[in-house]
Amino acid sequence: MKKSLKSGLRLLVGLLLLAGIVYVADPWSLLQRLRHADKWWLCAGLLAGMASNLVSAWRWRELAQWFGARMSVPHALQWYFQAMGLNVLLPGAVVGGDVYRAVMLQRNAAANQGAGISVFLDRISGLWMLCAIGAAGAALNASVLAPVLHIPAEYFAAACVVIAVIWLAMPMVLLNWLKKSSALSRLPTWAKPLQAAVAQEHSAKFLWVQALLSALVQLLSATALACGGVALGLNLPWSVWAFAIAPIFLMAALPVSVGGWGTREAACVAALAPFGVVAASAIGVGLLYGFFALAQGALGALVLGLPAKTQK
Repeated sequence: MKKSLKSGLRLLVGLLLLAGIVYVADPWSLLQRLRHADKWWLCAGLLAGMASNLVSAWRWRELAQWFGARMSVPHALQWYFQAMGLNVLLPGAVVGGDVYRAVMLQRNAAANQGAGISVFLDRISGLWMLCAIGAAGAALNASVLAPVLHIPAEYFAAACVVIAVIWLAMPMVLLNWLKKSSALSRLPTWAKPLQAAVAQEHSAKFLWVQALLSALVQLLSATALACGGVALGLNLPWSVWAFAIAPIFLMAALPVSVGGWGTREAACVAALAPFGVVAASAIGVGLLYGFFALAQGALGALVLGLPAKTQK
């Protein structure tokens, strides 16, 4: 199947899904909620979203340099926000933007073998912390979520806490295993930067930096989502948003639509329904978060598209 046809199908699927859930939720009710959204909370959500992606660019730069791919701050910001523009405008969810970042870094970095690995692990770092925070949020909301699954609340909360702890500890356990294992010596050439990174004396410190920056990214993203909710009149505990970001952002990343439109809003309805949020408000939250991302994608295309200083 040609790429243009696949792109068209993804766009069609996303639009049909979005149109379907809007229709079921009552379009007039959704429109009224969006029209009366609080502009100051919308501005706060946009700023929180921008802060999240500024920290994301910082995290990627730290990771790239750990793998030997030097990158200036202007380049990190320019390429990250340009990639965001591709993510929200082109089919394939986050894949197009990630490929763009890898290509740009490989072309300009002093040690370009680590370019692709840095982008891949940067994405993994974000998903890793997203799932950990989501599990912690689920534990805090066990009294609401457990009955939906017909599980005793105490068992559900305990399972979520165990999952979160194991999930958070996994990278450090893997790093220590790789340091003591001979598996790295058998890696293919393209993965050699991983061997060099793991062998560094302060590799554990780099891993902690990634964990802290990824946590900050997800907390700021949750703040942006929550601000959209408050703008529509939703006053939910922070623990609800900590849980909701996992299903919402994971669904938005699926390569079945363009920029997550449709899948993100469907996930908002499913994730917020147990907390008494009506479909129209949940869809509005997803749409507002999508508009925050779209505005930042436009910023990447129009402002940071200007040439950055030459890498030295």
